[in-house]
Amino acid sequence: MTSSHRDAQAPWPRSEPSALTPGSEQAEIREAIRGVLAKYSAIEQVRAAADSAPGYSVDLWKRLVTDMSVTTLAVPEEAGGLGYGMVELGIILEECGRALAVEPVYQHAAVGVRAMMEAGNSNLLDEILDGRTVVAVSALTVESDDLEALRTGDGWAVSGQARFVVGGGGADLVVVSARAPEGTALFAVPTKSASAVRDRRVVDSTRRQADLSFDGAAATLVVPAEKADDAIARIQDVATLALACENTGIADALLQMTLDHVKTRHQFGRPIGSFQAIKHRLADLLIELERARSAARYAAAVHDEDPDDARLAIAVAGAVCGDAAVHVAHEAVQLHGGVGFTWEHAAHSYFRRVLGNEALQGDSRAHRERIADFLAV
Repeated sequence: MTSSHRDAQAPWPRSEPSALTPGSEQAEIREAIRGVLAKYSAIEQVRAAADSAPGYSVDLWKRLVTDMSVTTLAVPEEAGGLGYGMVELGIILEECGRALAVEPVYQHAAVGVRAMMEAGNSNLLDEILDGRTVVAVSALTVESDDLEALRTGDGWAVSGQARFVVGGGGADLVVVSARAPEGTALFAVPTKSASAVRDRRVVDSTRRQADLSFDGAAATLVVPAEKADDAIARIQDVATLALACENTGIADALLQMTLDHVKTRHQFGRPIGSFQAIKHRLADLLIELERARSAARYAAAVHDEDPDDARLAIAVAGAVCGDAAVHVAHEAVQLHGGVGFTWEHAAHSYFRRVLGNEALQGDSRAHRERIADFLAV
């Protein structure tokens, strides 16, 4: 095999993406979303919204849709969007992680919109982009979906269970995978047609999950069986990248929170942040945060150029950003001392979100297994 042929088959990106370095427009997006979340998504507001019936603040969700265009930001102009990409949506997701926002930005604006774009159904997509119809997407795996789809006179009907659906209890529409006569396909089902909706007990109360049961519920075919495997791969890539961005924001928030604490917490007449051992630990966390930010930003930039070429970069981001968030969360709890272990402290909620994110798209070991598969090692 010649060198040029090996390069053509390489699974890694072959050029530096143009969107890797953020510009003034990206900085303005970050400043705007951070201002909105600082005002409406303080930790007390987050916890109150998580305990509400839908599991999020309806008012803040409307603001994010109308003022920040979170549902249309990464949608091409010809499909009714603003024509940006995952770089810009990644900034939104990072800031949502930083504020521990409970609004359905991850499950709707990132994953749900991606699923609807796979459908190519303008009517469905229009309903999703205006934010009034909230969509949730199941994990689209054998473990999550046990559904069968049968043809009816004028459409489809699905029966069975969709498990571990993020935001499923508060969504209007859920995208699931189901066994059809031609093979596994993707369907959109109104949650009001579910015969039962059961909230699951999960480690992260700020991101609720539900099991939905259907018994002959009317469904819309989103992606036919012959295209479902590729569509599921693209949807899961976006889900992994979205959580990588969110984990980066979580690590940023926890590191800043810890820095503020060690500057004001005194022992032996000195701030504990002045001790050499604490400085070294914080320096290590800063390095991990910068690695995570670079990995997530690079993966988003490559995805905007060619989604199929970004899968290795996304797997790397999933592993690096997940590890960074877990490590920073552990250290944040430890360095806050006894108060960091209490339910009342914000670090506790961030820590639970990190653990919950691992369960959604896999821990760093799972992502590294994907990297090994891509590289055939």
